[in-house]
Amino acid sequence: MQPFSPDKLPILEVKWEPLIPFIGRANRSLAQFDGVLYGLPNPEILLAPMATQEAVLSSRIEGTQATFGEVLRFDAGEEPTSESKRLDIQEIRNYRRALQFAEGSLSRRPFNLNLLLELHSMLLDSVRGRNKARGEFRRTQNWIGPPGCAVEQADFVPPKWEILAEFLDNWEKYYHMDRPDPLVQLAVVHAQFEILHPFLDGNGRIGRLIIPVFLFEKKILSRPMFYLSSFLEAHREEYILRLRQLGTSSDAWNNWIAFFLTAIIEQSATNATKSRQILDLYERLKKQVLEITRSQFAVPLLDRIFERPIFQTGHLDNLPNSPSKPTVNTLLVSMKDHGILKILREGSGRRGQVFVFAELVNLCEGRQVV
Repeated sequence: MQPFSPDKLPILEVKWEPLIPFIGRANRSLAQFDGVLYGLPNPEILLAPMATQEAVLSSRIEGTQATFGEVLRFDAGEEPTSESKRLDIQEIRNYRRALQFAEGSLSRRPFNLNLLLELHSMLLDSVRGRNKARGEFRRTQNWIGPPGCAVEQADFVPPKWEILAEFLDNWEKYYHMDRPDPLVQLAVVHAQFEILHPFLDGNGRIGRLIIPVFLFEKKILSRPMFYLSSFLEAHREEYILRLRQLGTSSDAWNNWIAFFLTAIIEQSATNATKSRQILDLYERLKKQVLEITRSQFAVPLLDRIFERPIFQTGHLDNLPNSPSKPTVNTLLVSMKDHGILKILREGSGRRGQVFVFAELVNLCEGRQVV
C-alpha cells in the first residue's frame, strides 16, 4: 500500500446543498447546548466528571480498558490492580490535563502548531508511546493496521513525512479561515488531521481533543466542554469507515461531513440532557444539605464533591473560609447518614476512608455502577 496523497484545504468537491439540513440542525443543537452551559453557575465544577468521562471514552477508542470509576478511584488515592491499568489511567488523566491546558492557553494565544506539539507532549507524558517522538512531528513513515503488521498489510498508510510540514501549514491556515459554515470546517479539520496522522502515537486522541478547542476558539461554545467521544465510540466502525473512504470517491467528503454533523446533533442533545440532570441534582442537593447541616460550609463542600465524586477527606483541604477538620468530618457524616454519600472503602492505618457520591457517578455513566 502506498502512502496516502492528501488534498490541500479547502476541499473543493464538497456539495453544499445536500448538507444544508445537517448544517441547520447541528448549529441549532450546539446553540441549545451552549445555552445550558451558559445557565450553569459553575460549569468547570459541575461538568468536571463529564470531562473525565470524555477522557475515558476518547482513550478507549484507542484501546485503553480503564473505566470512569477506576479513574475516579485513582484520583482518590486507590492504586490500580495492574501496571497496565495504571498506564491506561495515566493516559486518561493526561488527556484531561491537556484539554484544561488548551483552554488556558487560548486565553493568551490562538491555536497553532506549537500548541499542538505541547498538547501532544502532555498527552504522552509518562505513558506508553512516550518514546515515540513525544512533542514532535514524525520524521518516519507510519501506518495503521493490526498490531505488528507490516506496511504491506496496513489498513491505511498516512502521507509521507517529507510533505508533512507543507500540509500542516495548510491545515493550520485552514483552521483559522472564515468558511461558509464553521461546523463543516471542523469536520474537515478533524478528518484532515487524522489523514495526515502527524505523530507516531496519540493522533486519535489529539484529533478528538481539537474538536472542543475549535468550538471554543470560534466562539461557538462559551466553554470547551463538548464531549463527542461517546457518539464516536458507539459508532466506531462507521467513524473509521467514513475516514478511510476519504479520497476514494467524489461523495466521500460529503458522506464524512454528514456523519460528523450527525454526531454533533445527537451528542449535543445527549450532553445537554446530562448537563441539565447534573444541574438539577446540584440544586436539589444544595437545598438538602443546607437544611440538614445549617452550615456555611455545606455548599462549598458540595461543590468540591461534585468536582471530585470519589475522594478522601484529605482532598477537601483549602475549602473557602477554612473550616476545621472536625467540622468537615461532621458534615460528611451527616451527608452519609442522609444517603448523599457512601463509604467506598473504610479507613485502615494510614489508608484514609474513601467516600463516593454515587448518584453523580451513576448519572455520568448512565447506569448503576456504584
